[in-house]
This record gives sequence, C-alpha cells and structure tokens, in this order.
Amino acid sequence: MVTGFFMPLSNQSHIESFLNYLAFQKRYSPHTIISYQNDLSGFFDFIELQFGNTDLSGIQPSFIRSWLARLKETGMESKSLNRKISALKSFFKYYLKQGDLITSPMGTIISPKVKKRLPQYVTEKDINTLFNYVEFTDDWEGKTHRLILELFYNTGMRQAELVNLAESQIDKSNCNIKVLGKGNKERILPVSRELMNLIQLYMDTKRTSFTLFDSELLLVNVKGKGLYPKYVYNVVKHYLSGVTTIDKKSPHILRHTFATHLMNNGADLNAVKELLGHSSLAATQIYTHNTIEKLKDIHKKAHPRA
Repeated sequence: MVTGFFMPLSNQSHIESFLNYLAFQKRYSPHTIISYQNDLSGFFDFIELQFGNTDLSGIQPSFIRSWLARLKETGMESKSLNRKISALKSFFKYYLKQGDLITSPMGTIISPKVKKRLPQYVTEKDINTLFNYVEFTDDWEGKTHRLILELFYNTGMRQAELVNLAESQIDKSNCNIKVLGKGNKERILPVSRELMNLIQLYMDTKRTSFTLFDSELLLVNVKGKGLYPKYVYNVVKHYLSGVTTIDKKSPHILRHTFATHLMNNGADLNAVKELLGHSSLAATQIYTHNTIEKLKDIHKKAHPRA
C-alpha cells in the first residue's frame, strides 16, 4: 500500500495492515481503500500533532471527539464526518478481532444526524425527449454516446461498472448483462431486446470501424481505447443539460432515475435492491420517498378536499 505519511511507524504499519485486509480479504475497490487511507492518515496525523506518539491502546474517545470537533470547525458536513467515523469504527473493530485491543474507543462516539435529501432524478418526460428527440451524430462518438446513456438508464449500473463492462459480460441469447459491482459482487441485469440489438450493432460496427481496438471492453473511444470516467461524466452532463434543469447531471443521476422510475411504476422494492446491487434494503428505501412525494402531489391535485 502507498503510504508516505509522517506518523509513528507503529500506526503507519497498523494502517497498512488494515488496508491490506480491506484489499485482499474484503476485496474493496481501490477508490474505497484510498478513502479509508486518507481518513485514517488524517486522524493519526492529528493524534500525533495534538497528543504525541500514541499507540492504539492509548487512544481515548476524547481524542476522537477532538478530531471530529476540529473537522466540524472547518465546515465539514455531517455526511463526511459520518464517513470518517465509519472508517475509524471499522479500523478499531479489526484490531479488536486481532486481539490487539480489549475495547474500542468508538463505543461512545455518536454519529451526527444527516439531513435526508431526496435523490434528484430526470422526469420520464425528459427521458423521453432525450431518447426520442435529441439527435446523436452518426459517427463513432455519437454511437458511443447513445449507448452510454441507454445503458445507464436501462440498467441503473454504476459508472465504474459501465467503464469496465466487457463484451464477455453481454449475454445476447438471454438478453441480460452480468456486471461486477462493489466488493466484486456479480449481479445479472435484464435488458430489452431493443437495447440488446443496439449493443450487438455497436460491437459489429466496432469491428468494421477499427483495425486495432480494445477487444475486451464493450465501449471504446474514437481511438479504440477504453473510456475513462471523466469522459463518461462529461457525455452524460452534456446531454442531460439539453433536456433537464435539475442541479446535478451525472451518471449517478441516471442511476437514481432508473430506480425512481421503477418505483413510480410499481416495482417491488426488493427487486430494485437486487438490480442496483445494494447490500441492504435501507439504501434502496430512499427511492420510496420520491414515490410518496409523487402520491402526495397526485392526491393534492385530484382529491376534492386535499
């Protein structure tokens, strides 16, 4: 693991050991591991600066509260603070299991309440405009842009899942796509025959348009190379800007849109959970709030005494 932080060797090695556990046993993504590394390194840098060289058993709950208070003074929001608390809880829990600690200093740490925000999404009317009235150029970029948007909206897959989507994950005969999600968990996403035909046409055109190309990945750029996240983000932002006025216009918004439209049209919550690849139902339940808001609006407009 990359370190390069100025802290006592014992704490640095503790972080490395924990990160290796996340990488090789829990199989967390590199992005997630970097987040843990940054949170833990920031914490131990603070401990070293404020309280000196302190081993794990010497860390007190008051030390942690001091760190969180300092972060809050900088304007850090509750959601970010909770992520750091979660990282510390996982870290100390690991060393409890290892037998290096008798108790965790996190036992009395209370996570701040986070204001619930309803996920933004593109309306069905605007999605209809995007796919039926927006013109995509007939060159390779246009074909790639269209397929990016179709895949996001029709499957709800994550940006990383789309960028790494391989041709071998496309099952044409059964009209489904196998994706590798967080924690290397596989899930099967059903797609329409219309979308499967579009995918097949894209793969066929790729073979006639390029002499050399990345034969493993489904989506490639004009040079035949795999797409990078920023490119995908910019494509989505560009096209959504033409059909909707919502604040956020990202691949994740299309994932929210996929889930919200399913729920608004009567989909089972557990089914949506499986399609999104959520580990718990709690993460999926936020989409029921949009459904409730829609029902309230219908009731207000339609009921005589509303």
